[in-house]
Amino acid sequence: MVNTKPVVIPVLENNPRIVITDGYHITKPLKLVYKDIPVFCFKVVCAITDRQLFLWFMVLAALYLGGMYTGMAELKFLSFGPVIYLLLFYYFNRKEFIRLVPVLN
Repeated sequence: MVNTKPVVIPVLENNPRIVITDGYHITKPLKLVYKDIPVFCFKVVCAITDRQLFLWFMVLAALYLGGMYTGMAELKFLSFGPVIYLLLFYYFNRKEFIRLVPVLN
């Protein structure tokens, strides 16, 4: 989905609970209370940013290609480090992997 296109969800009763999922990851239920504001704006964010994912991929590629061209098995072995790090980061932060962040503007 395009980042600039909002998703509008009409709610018929007060105190709804919303949950965001991508089919595998799921957020904690968030209870909305309509006392002061009739509209809530949220941004769905991931614990791993695009920049972090790109940088870890670059480290992985550099280590693997370095190992492939030099023949050093140690570099090829170290190239699994970023994948293992990201998997451990996910499993230790599984409940907060996808978050709803309020947009204040």
